[in-house]
Amino acid sequence: MNYCGIDVSYKTLDVVLIIKEKALKVRTFDNQATGHKKLLSYLKKHKIQRVGIESTGYYHLDIALFIQESKSIQIMLINPRASHNFAKAMMQGNKTDAIDAKMLAHFVERMNFIPWIAPQKAVLELRACGRRLVSLSKDKAKAKNQLHAFTTTKSCPDVIIKDIELSIQQLESQINNMTEYALTLVKEKTLLKIKYELLTSIKGLGEKTAIKIMGELGVLTDDMQAKQWVAHAGLYPRVLQSGSSLNKKIGIGKSGNRYIREALYMSALSASRWEPSIRDYYQHLINDNGLKKMQALCAVMRKMLIAIHQMLKNNKEFDGNKFYNSPLDNGVKAA
Repeated sequence: MNYCGIDVSYKTLDVVLIIKEKALKVRTFDNQATGHKKLLSYLKKHKIQRVGIESTGYYHLDIALFIQESKSIQIMLINPRASHNFAKAMMQGNKTDAIDAKMLAHFVERMNFIPWIAPQKAVLELRACGRRLVSLSKDKAKAKNQLHAFTTTKSCPDVIIKDIELSIQQLESQINNMTEYALTLVKEKTLLKIKYELLTSIKGLGEKTAIKIMGELGVLTDDMQAKQWVAHAGLYPRVLQSGSSLNKKIGIGKSGNRYIREALYMSALSASRWEPSIRDYYQHLINDNGLKKMQALCAVMRKMLIAIHQMLKNNKEFDGNKFYNSPLDNGVKAA
């Protein structure tokens, strides 16, 4: 049996094949439609039966779906923690894309192979709807800003104002239609409907946010832990450290799934006002821990995502007492 390991990045796919127990030199393909087709031809040419891809980030999904559609090749999405431990056991000291691809090929060759089952079509459609809603909402916000700018200028003709207003109306109609279609998908699938009801049990997390979060989280593997969700969303704070003179947190980065971050940002803003336990936690971070508002909001987003993981895993609605217990609730005077 022949094996393949694929290290996925935003722009490229580094591929290493193991043919008759011998690893070939790394080949690199573009991580786009044309590159996917060339890669599939390459795999079929060498009669590859099993492929290992590390389930980090979200760039792996499209290539995994594309290869699986061939029906002749099995895919295994490898948990990052498992691949990390395997690399340590292999005494892999260096870390490059090519080395990682070779390590993944050996992982598939030697470890228990668990075939990946692609998400349901409804989940993939929900993910596409969520991302379209993000795009439409940004276009609407941009149009509203343009309308405000033009209405403050006396020299702007009415035809431009009316044209922008018409664009806003059209975008609102598109948003409503997309939301309605997504909710139809949710209601048709019992499991999706249950998850939707659990998510919307959080005050401040509305239907559009629930759609976006369900679509993005629905394509992840079931064995991912809460901390892996946080890492996947890019919500761990970065630390800048150099000697003894510099040691500070510099906020979250731009890596990870931005769609989850954007959805959580809006819901965290709202929940910090309307959900008592989340509001208390947010104020605690600012008043007691000395965090700035944006830092506190990022911490709320991170904690909300962990809470959502537990809610969906245990099939239980949001519990404010488990999210945060205010000292006042326990009969302790606040400092």
